[in-house]
Amino acid sequence: MNFSELGLTPVLVRGCESLGYTEPTPIQQRAIPVVLSGSDLIGCAETGTGKTAAFLLPIIQRIMENARPGVRVLILAPTRELVSQIVDSYRQLAPKKAPRCVGIIGGAGMARQCDALRRGAAFVVATPGRLLDHMERGTIDLSYVETLVLDEADRMLDMGFWPSIRRVLAKLPVKRQTLLFSATMSSEIEKIARGTMQSPQLVEVNPRGRPPLNVEQMFYPVATESKTALLLDLLERERFERVLVFTRTRRGAERLSHILEAREHRVNRIHADRSQPQREAALRAFKDGQTRVLIATDIAARGIDVDSVSHVINYDVPDAPEDYVHRIGRTGRAGNLGRAITLVTPPEELSMRAIERLTGQTVERIVLPAFAGVQTSVSRKAKLASPVRGAGSGRRSFRPRRASR
Repeated sequence: MNFSELGLTPVLVRGCESLGYTEPTPIQQRAIPVVLSGSDLIGCAETGTGKTAAFLLPIIQRIMENARPGVRVLILAPTRELVSQIVDSYRQLAPKKAPRCVGIIGGAGMARQCDALRRGAAFVVATPGRLLDHMERGTIDLSYVETLVLDEADRMLDMGFWPSIRRVLAKLPVKRQTLLFSATMSSEIEKIARGTMQSPQLVEVNPRGRPPLNVEQMFYPVATESKTALLLDLLERERFERVLVFTRTRRGAERLSHILEAREHRVNRIHADRSQPQREAALRAFKDGQTRVLIATDIAARGIDVDSVSHVINYDVPDAPEDYVHRIGRTGRAGNLGRAITLVTPPEELSMRAIERLTGQTVERIVLPAFAGVQTSVSRKAKLASPVRGAGSGRRSFRPRRASR
């Protein structure tokens, strides 16, 4: 199947071909005809499966068929990075005569955004918080919106954006097309869909909670105090081309970044405490290959769209099993093979079991005694032979070497 068979106009098909897109992905094959028909849609697909083009291409076509003033398309996304990614995709896919698209995000200048809205935009891509700021200031009118897209709805729910989204929904026309996309389809998401959509069609391209097939998974049991040492060993021993490392907290991302910098790794980090220019610069350097290791928290990682990530390393096991599937989906993209490595301390073993139950897969377990707290007979003998600090002559006690792998 090619894009022309999906009902897209020749100008959009040529645009896809100029970008090297010759064959639509499964989500595009199934979603584009539904969106063109004007129906509501629930799409369950991971980032990296062509989801953005699956809703942008048909929406662009529908908007260009009838020129009207005002904001006609509103796309809500949970993070600044994802908003920027969608705006960039629009500029790549839309023909020259397509209406303007404006991105609205926190951390960027309000005056500049107000000016862009005054000059007119048919497409607005926004984070919920900053959109509410504009609504309260009266700098945006949503009464002409024909299509609403809720992208990464599961993450917006996790981040507590739903009260803000309800306020936005109250200002939208009741008669509209609503498209909801989510990497996971929980009961909460289904409840939201039923309350905001009209007879939506479900497009689910892969089983819920299943990781990508082209990602090799493994986990290393590791003593809590040895986790950083194991990460350093892996980074220095293995030939990792481009590595995305996930931590649970912003503080953990900062700490780990400083440690890797001290070991002369080309590293940067993305998390909620970084300014928008800092986050954009970090992502740009990672895409360009100037940075080999990018450390990210789950919240900031939404919108990291880099096809050539060779490895994902879960420095911390995520609290929610669904986040594991989302994380490892950042590698093995665009038909490439990827590897996902998880460092699991004893307190995290239960979380790892929950991940395996969700995915229906048993992840390969690799034990390195030197890091897992498993002592060999040699190390035990060395420990017994080790004198107590300050005993005897007062000389400094020696420490046993780590057991060889």
